[in-house]
Formats: sequence, structure tokens, C-alpha cells
Amino acid sequence: MDKAYPKIVLITGATSGIGAATAKIFAKNGFRLILTGRRQEKLEEIKSRLEFKYAARILIVCFDVRNRQAVQTKLASLPEDWKNIDILVNNAGLAKGLAPVHEGNYEHWETMIDTNVKGLLYVTREVSPGMVERGRGHIINLCSTAGHEVYPNGNVYAATKFAVDALTQSMRLDLYKYGIRVSQVSPGHVEETEFAVVRFDGDPNRARIYDDFNPLRSKDVAEIIYFVAARPQYVNIQDVIVMGSQQAGNNHIDRSGRKYDTKEK
Repeated sequence: MDKAYPKIVLITGATSGIGAATAKIFAKNGFRLILTGRRQEKLEEIKSRLEFKYAARILIVCFDVRNRQAVQTKLASLPEDWKNIDILVNNAGLAKGLAPVHEGNYEHWETMIDTNVKGLLYVTREVSPGMVERGRGHIINLCSTAGHEVYPNGNVYAATKFAVDALTQSMRLDLYKYGIRVSQVSPGHVEETEFAVVRFDGDPNRARIYDDFNPLRSKDVAEIIYFVAARPQYVNIQDVIVMGSQQAGNNHIDRSGRKYDTKEK
């Protein structure tokens, strides 16, 4: 990376979990960051921490990816020296509820579709024209193993992630001729995130889904995202599917206890 002109990375859903971990690793490696999310105070907290620890240059932009008007307005009004986004990490996403389709909650369905599919499209639509004009760029979408394999009661969440997989492939066909790489990372279960708490509407007991096995950590996924982004321009890693060692698939998890030490060395 040119130290005089560090690349600009826009990360959606940067207030927690994989998004916050991804912001940390890019900041550590000297990139300029545009961090977006719905919670202004969390964005300010992360900005302050990364600026202090890594002397990172960070711009925070608070909006909800589900709100098309907000996405358009906020991204169109970026300062001139922040407009040339080199890497877009479409990380914002969530699951709501875990129910068979005949008992599904309409509001849960709409929230997942609006965030995971429409939100990803809105942000990409605003950022990608600049990449096309400049003839370079990299879009990295956060998919899921649920975008490759369904599981009981995960119907609409899986559908949104299958959509992310299809959109990633379609974007690649649309954009490769302009020098733009399109990749995705598809993790299985990941702890150190708010995923389970959000899925179960803040119920701490139902959210304890990792007590009997070792899932991935948010840091593990962030390191993979960074690896994908840091490859030379002629290399495009199209998809990485990654799970913890105790997960062989969405329907095959060894829940006989946490077997690995995941503490930082």
C-alpha cells in the first residue's frame, strides 16, 4: 500500500462483532476507514479507540442501511478527500427469530430482507459507480454458511444469505471488466458478536448457543477479510467458507463441550 495515499475502506455494521474487528485490523495496517452503523455513540467509541491505539484516520457516518434515502444522502455528502473508496466491506447483516415458516414473524422477515439484501444493494449502488469510473476497487460481501446450506427454522435468514451469494456472483460478472474485484466471506457460527442476542430479541438465555462448542471468533473472520483484501490486484479470492473445527456444516455440530483454548496468545 502506498503510505502517502493509504487506501480508503468503508465498513458497514462497524459498531460491533465482525465489523468492529475488521475495522481494527485495517486500522492496524494503516488504511483510512469510513465506519458506518446505526449507533452514533458506538461509532465514536470505536473511532476514539482506534485513533488512540493506531493513529488511524477514521470518518464515522451514522445511518441505517435499510433506509435508502439515508444511504444516498450520507454517502453522497462524504468530504471530497473521502469519496474515493477503494474497498467496500458489506458487513451489516442480522438474523431475527428462529421459527418454522408457518409460524414466522412478518416483522422479522422484513428486517432480515431489508438489512441483508436491500441494505447491501443500497450501499453497493452508491459506492460502485465511483469504482467503475476510477477503474479499480474491491467489494467484499459478508455472506454465511447459511447462504450455502439451509437448516431447520432458518428459512428467511438462509434465503437472504443465498441472495447475497447470488448477488456476489452477479456483481462479479457486472464489474470485473472495470478492474473491480468482488469477493465474499461465508462464516459459520461466530461468537464475540451480537448475532445471537439480536436473533432472540435480547433474551440472554436463548442467546447462549455457544456454551457447548467452540465457534469462530470475530477476529478470525476479520483476519480472513483482511487477507482477501490484501492480495495483489491480479488475485481475486471469490469465496471463503470457514467454520470452527467442531462445526462440519450447519446441521452437524459437535456439542460435546468447548475443546479449544481461544484466548489471545
